[in-house]
Amino acid sequence: MNWSELFKKQKQLDRFILENHDLEKENLTERKILAFQVELGELANETRCFKFWSVKEASSKEVILEEYVDGLHFLLSLGLEMDYIFDELEPEKIEDNETLQFLSVYRAMSQFDQNRSYANFHQLFQAFVSLGEQLGFTREEVMKSYLSKNETNHQRQQDGY
Repeated sequence: MNWSELFKKQKQLDRFILENHDLEKENLTERKILAFQVELGELANETRCFKFWSVKEASSKEVILEEYVDGLHFLLSLGLEMDYIFDELEPEKIEDNETLQFLSVYRAMSQFDQNRSYANFHQLFQAFVSLGEQLGFTREEVMKSYLSKNETNHQRQQDGY
């Protein structure tokens, strides 16, 4: 996957948001961390992988992919905020099931929040990429969905979202 292209697209969106919401002088790291965690929770909710008490099926693959890409937007934005950008990245170990993979991402997020090093961010990003693979998304699907949602987010900002 061409991560540098996604970072570039995210940087354009972030710049637009910062300028239009008068946020250029604010440190948004904590808000981006929380936003990512909220999106990760929304993603888990759509997969329903942890809902052992329910027989209702997971949402459609398209809905789950959109939630995944929402999280990816905030993760890329967080990397930009920290100046942690890279071109290549391979997924790390993929856990045996979705629940364990979500927990792996949450643990990596907690580590990063406690120590905001490049190594911890890289580990978080790897865990999230592995989650995408665990959910059955191809790199092409993620890229296409990200680019589409990025356009939607630009339009939303122009429309006063």
